[in-house]
Amino acid sequence: MQTETSTLAPFEAHHLDGALALSRAAGWAHRREDWEMIWSLSEGYVALAGDRVVGTALMTPFGDTCSAINMIIVDESQRGRGLGRKLTTAVLELAGDRECRLTATNDGLPLYEKLGFVATHQNLRYQGIAGRVDAPENVEWIGPDALPAIKALDRVAFGADRDALHHVLAKEGRFAAIRNGDRIVAFAAIRLFGKGEVVGPVVAESLEQARDLLTFILSGKEGCFVRIDIPEKSDLPSLLEEWGLPRDGGVVAMVRGAAGQSKTPAVQTFCLASQAIG
Repeated sequence: MQTETSTLAPFEAHHLDGALALSRAAGWAHRREDWEMIWSLSEGYVALAGDRVVGTALMTPFGDTCSAINMIIVDESQRGRGLGRKLTTAVLELAGDRECRLTATNDGLPLYEKLGFVATHQNLRYQGIAGRVDAPENVEWIGPDALPAIKALDRVAFGADRDALHHVLAKEGRFAAIRNGDRIVAFAAIRLFGKGEVVGPVVAESLEQARDLLTFILSGKEGCFVRIDIPEKSDLPSLLEEWGLPRDGGVVAMVRGAAGQSKTPAVQTFCLASQAIG
């Protein structure tokens, strides 16, 4: 039987439904709204067989220095023909000279290594029905007027400018924060995603602050489905499991063209905004 050939085209709004169908077939939890959010922050390509979307890849820029390569999916009927490499190469060209970050399954590792990516650590997914958690007294909900402080903290922890992302998070979700006097020193975001809600990013000076931010948010989510993605070094696994969120898989974080950091940042990312964008 002859297999359909595919061509690449810029990823436009009318491709979102096709992309959603692909991700559902792959077992991803994304809603159309989740696709639309990340697409609004990104550039990318689709692979088309006729009018049918059979592959996707996006590049999300973070200022002029960094990017995330994400949402790489190839339809099962098109696999084994180099389409994943073609899509990834195309979005790497969009990234230009930026550092590129992505997350990979074990199946994707060989391709990304051939394209110059190096594995750095694992990102772990914890999700489930949240249990009862008591809220601490040192955390509060904050409004959009706090965005400058949120952006500044995230820039230090992430190592690049994600201002556009935080504007979207402020519209689609809520931020909680810890203050030291009048100064915001740690924050967390929560928004709708997939089967429920996702908490992240969580940026803090210490594990204690990250724990307080998470307990504050989860204190209002008993009986709700919650997802949290963490870098393996964040020391949160035992707490998340205690709160009813068991480990449910993970991916390998990879980087290409990393500039590196000269010193340890004053704050760190304890939970990711998502696996796709860190």
